[in-house]
Amino acid sequence: MIEDPDFGQPIQNATVPLGREVVLSCVVDHLGKFKVGWLRAEDQTILTLHNKVVTHNSRIAVTHDNHRTWNLHIKQVKEADRGCYMCQINTNIMKKQVGCVDVHVPPDILYDETSVDQAVQEGENATLVCRATGHPPPRITWRREDGDPILIRKGLREIMKVDTYNGSLMHFWRLDRRQMGAFLCIASNDVPPAVSKRIILNVNFSPVVKVPNQLLGAPLGTDVQLECYVEAFPNTINYWVKNRGEMLLNGPKYVITESKATYKVYMSLVIRKFSHSDIGTYNCVSTNSLGKAEGTLRLYGEFCSRGNCHYCPFDLCTPRQVELCI
Repeated sequence: MIEDPDFGQPIQNATVPLGREVVLSCVVDHLGKFKVGWLRAEDQTILTLHNKVVTHNSRIAVTHDNHRTWNLHIKQVKEADRGCYMCQINTNIMKKQVGCVDVHVPPDILYDETSVDQAVQEGENATLVCRATGHPPPRITWRREDGDPILIRKGLREIMKVDTYNGSLMHFWRLDRRQMGAFLCIASNDVPPAVSKRIILNVNFSPVVKVPNQLLGAPLGTDVQLECYVEAFPNTINYWVKNRGEMLLNGPKYVITESKATYKVYMSLVIRKFSHSDIGTYNCVSTNSLGKAEGTLRLYGEFCSRGNCHYCPFDLCTPRQVELCI
């Protein structure tokens, strides 16, 4: 007695990255005179019939191993190929089994739905948005480009530090200048490559000037350094003035330098060969589009009286007292 054909084992589902080839295998025992066909299960579209490819899709092919294992090949897989496929045997009572293909797609940033660079006033709220497509759905992770922790406000006073932040939306309540920086939105779903977008968050505020040493004294003939620390954004114009009058210029007498890191500026004024005429009040001035601030430093001369050195305010020093120090 001739046995009716039957399936030797279930079709194994397959997962394949976009653009690769996937193969579904249908094992049939005792096929005999019967034929095997492959169909798209969703709409019953016939793809192959025995040895022939019926569909006009050039990416579809069929192979077999001595009429027992029938392989459906889908080359250069597209997202549209995701779904289930049916292997049929044309017996009197049709026999069928189904295998499914999942197509994994690497993440891609949705630029139209993702934040661009932002500038926000200090104390206001801001939200950075990052959205991406892909299959499986991508995970969104935020990190600072400079590697510093992300500062997230919890409550009115508490600020939490995290290396990474997960989620499409990253909220900042009552922005602090320390939260300014370049952030990387990273989309990943274990299908390489992961992708990222750089988003800059600027926090605008008027200048604040801090002076570490407001009263300075120095011996005559030495070099004296005056320092100010400025915090401000956007960028500032910085300069030094003496006795509320002339603006000091870089040259043989004055060495003026400044260094900048994000919203912080270090201002330095070196007075060469300090003399009696240099005694006075100096101001470091910083201004931007949001305001102006200044710091005040009083520079004293050092003179000698009976072998002892003293710091002397400029309005009390006499030329004779200064000469005693030379």
